[in-house]
Amino acid sequence: MARDVTRTVDVIDGDPLTILAGIDLEVDEGDRISIVGRSGSGKSTLLNVLGLLDAPSSGELHFLGENAMRLRGAARDRLRGREVGFVFQQFNLLSGRTALENVATPLYYASGRSFWQRERIAREMLERVGLGERAAQLPSRLSGGEQQRVAIARALVRRPRLILADEPTGALDLATGQTVMELIEDVAAETGAALLTITHDPAIAALASTHLRLENGRLLTDASAAESSDSEDLQETAA
Repeated sequence: MARDVTRTVDVIDGDPLTILAGIDLEVDEGDRISIVGRSGSGKSTLLNVLGLLDAPSSGELHFLGENAMRLRGAARDRLRGREVGFVFQQFNLLSGRTALENVATPLYYASGRSFWQRERIAREMLERVGLGERAAQLPSRLSGGEQQRVAIARALVRRPRLILADEPTGALDLATGQTVMELIEDVAAETGAALLTITHDPAIAALASTHLRLENGRLLTDASAAESSDSEDLQETAA
């Protein structure tokens, strides 16, 4: 839960730049939230704050009942690694590691069974995204859609409670993008995770049950996405 969260950055020879100006957002288990907004509106900044990558300049940030603002760096990192999964538009795969090694990377920070059986768990997740036979391939030998599926497997391998997807279909064609979103949704549904997606695609935004727009540093209800979603529901009912 974010309450009155702000994020400002210093500007040389100028006033501080306000990116987030009092964000209030509550995310519960199983929620499906989409956030749209113009380029440069601060969507990725908001995602980084919610995912505990960046600290807000002020406000309160609670995660699974813990006040994240009071956690020391190492404790915050452990919480993020255990409970948050990031899906990025640019994949961010490690070029010198195979698909299997990329997916297993988060499990090196796990403990117990997850650590000692990391290769088997990673392989199972690769098979879940349809890439079991590509496990030994380097990212350079994979298509864009395959790389994105590896990135998704890596984000979900620890079964996070919160999935943050930043333009997850932006670098993909329409058909592959739809497949990717179905995959993210399926895995999120299996684990009961909350899914928060940032997107420029109205069709992707309409898949969520809560539609928000980031404008002037604040979150507003996005009526256009809600109307699109209602329209799709009516078409399905009529069919």
